[in-house]
Amino acid sequence: MRVRTPAAVAVIAVLALVVLAGAAVSARAAIRISDLDLSLHDRAVTVHVMALGAVPPAFREGLESGLAAHVRYTVELWQNNRLWRDTLVVTRVVERHLTYNVVSKEYKVVSVAGESRAPFATREIHDAQRMLSEIRGLTLAPATALDPAEVFYVRVIAEAALNGENTLIGRIAGTAEQTSSRSPHRTLPRAP
Repeated sequence: MRVRTPAAVAVIAVLALVVLAGAAVSARAAIRISDLDLSLHDRAVTVHVMALGAVPPAFREGLESGLAAHVRYTVELWQNNRLWRDTLVVTRVVERHLTYNVVSKEYKVVSVAGESRAPFATREIHDAQRMLSEIRGLTLAPATALDPAEVFYVRVIAEAALNGENTLIGRIAGTAEQTSSRSPHRTLPRAP
């Protein structure tokens, strides 16, 4: 029989507490994906997604003290395989960040990666959240590159973090959030 030292028991207890706290934090995540829509047209595969709560209330104090809020969307197009693992067809990453100017009392949303869009400035946090959290018409692949006989779906991972630090400690502290969602299975429309 092996005897454990009190220090080892304390370390195991602390690790168990951290894991349980992380599970509790992820269960109450403020960010959630809504309106995930995959469109398979005869020309291109496009995605529309909205992440509700992209700037949780816990971010507000840090944001208004000068920290930037970063939101990263990882959009993956998958081909469904019934008898084997699904195949990843393409991945697109869209990253935006939100800053607050204390002097002008203005929020600014800037696209950092994955898209080209002009910066958006507003005095209302709700307008800034809407611009930060909505992706419309993101083109993943041309339809000609896909097999019309196959079944596809999209998986979206949304991450929000103050200062861009999305770690377990950040999620426990409330300065980072992460969630994912998956669209229903779709097939390409048949040509007449």
